[in-house]
Amino acid sequence: MEKASALQSAMEYLMTYGWAILIIAVVLGALFQLGIFNASTFTPKAPPGACHVFRPNGPATTSFINLQGICNGELPQYVSQFNGASSISVTLTQALNIASSITISLWVYLPSLPTGYADFLEAGATCNNYFVYYVPTTKSIAFGKQCSWAASSPTTPSTGQWYNFIGTYDGSTFRAYLNAVQGTGTAASATFTNANPLTIGTGSDAHIKGNLANVQIYNTSLSSNEVSALYNEGIGGAPIKLNSLVGWYPLNGDAKDYSGNNNNGVPSGVTFTSNWESGYSAP
Repeated sequence: MEKASALQSAMEYLMTYGWAILIIAVVLGALFQLGIFNASTFTPKAPPGACHVFRPNGPATTSFINLQGICNGELPQYVSQFNGASSISVTLTQALNIASSITISLWVYLPSLPTGYADFLEAGATCNNYFVYYVPTTKSIAFGKQCSWAASSPTTPSTGQWYNFIGTYDGSTFRAYLNAVQGTGTAASATFTNANPLTIGTGSDAHIKGNLANVQIYNTSLSSNEVSALYNEGIGGAPIKLNSLVGWYPLNGDAKDYSGNNNNGVPSGVTFTSNWESGYSAP
């Protein structure tokens, strides 16, 4: 009798409060899905311009350059948001001095995959310029030289998640990395030119729709270990190999070049949003 009474009491409890428990479970699940419980949501954010490269001898020089400010990998306060028609245009006042080797790193978030080719970054539109773009046939992100060679990411980026894409060329081989994992490569001989303008968020193919952050351009090819180190710094990470850094666009609230080379960008239709943490997990 006691067991039956206890069972009856338990059933009455579930019937009385079960709906409340169910609602709480649904609400918690929704909050998790929105990223409310993501640790990055509560992490202090670095304001625009919190870190920059100081070149005591002026733009395009490398002697005694150093990082100044808050540069130990804090999360950015803002990221750039592109609506499918917006862009950032950079008219170079200081040449990037890129000829036979290059690295481009950026963080990207796509709410949906493009239906056609779309450019994340492009320098000019001739066959000696470089660009990072989405390839609809392979559903991958690629880095290469216009009209010629390209390397693709190892996997298709999932929508609603942040990724670090890095493309390198060392004078003989193009390589592409997604979250520091290398994809397909192409052996080729290539040279690059410092064409104007440098555009972010669009190119000769099409605009992107999504978020971009922490664009870094080097006039050298980072090694696989350096690619991993840069990725592991996270979305707010500072550049490495400062002597080779020629452009740095954190996109943390503005389109300025924080490499010390003063190649500032001009945004058109770009929104800088502080509500970006959903879909980001620190490396």
